[in-house]
Amino acid sequence: MDELLRLSSSFGAAATAYAEHRPDYAQAAVRWALDPAPGPRVLDLGAGTGKLSATLVGLGAEVVAVEPDPAMLAELRRALPAVRALPGSAEALPLPDASVDAVLAGNAMHWFDMAVAGPEIARVLAPGGVLAGLWNVLDDRIDWVADLERVSGDAAIGPRDTVSSWRAATAGMIAPSARFGSPECSEFPHGQRRDAGSLVATLATRAGMLVMAAPDRDAALGRIREFLGGRPETADGEFTLPMLTAVLRGRRL
Repeated sequence: MDELLRLSSSFGAAATAYAEHRPDYAQAAVRWALDPAPGPRVLDLGAGTGKLSATLVGLGAEVVAVEPDPAMLAELRRALPAVRALPGSAEALPLPDASVDAVLAGNAMHWFDMAVAGPEIARVLAPGGVLAGLWNVLDDRIDWVADLERVSGDAAIGPRDTVSSWRAATAGMIAPSARFGSPECSEFPHGQRRDAGSLVATLATRAGMLVMAAPDRDAALGRIREFLGGRPETADGEFTLPMLTAVLRGRRL
């Protein structure tokens, strides 16, 4: 199996844990992503268990969600029964031409084959519509978070997952073309209340961790657990995990 496909298809086995432990998105970031959109119709693409859809609904958007993994889609439908949720992929969208005003992808755009998905997304967008990728990234400018990144390794915290590297890691995903104008980037403060155990559980839902052999995964999570237990910031009770919601936004021409 292609490595990208192996990673991208790993989440269904952990759909319940993903729904429980993954963070939502900063409302200010979602508002900024939607700001140029010509109307309220929004596609949440690669919607997972509905983390971004829930924020969009809270902001009054008319949401349709598309998700390829059946287990993730089932969690989304359970959590948000009022949202229209469809099976499909970025490369083959089950929507008519010009049927949405914005396409948002939460922690998902890096899984798309944009050579195929770009034209397909442009097809379903109304003229002037917005395409935006959002990523929740750890604030590794803070010492203990940077140390956690080193202990965890790329399987748990990769280059798209930190403030210091997300822009380079996502550059070119929305390429200026006949379909989209030059992309813009911005970052918005966010945070997630965690304790050591729930942070370990959160990192365990990363694709790189999910595809590990069980002994290797257990060893990696053990190292993370030991690190968190030895840091004053994380050893005792709840803490706020410092994050930002990062946004890459382009507009359909």
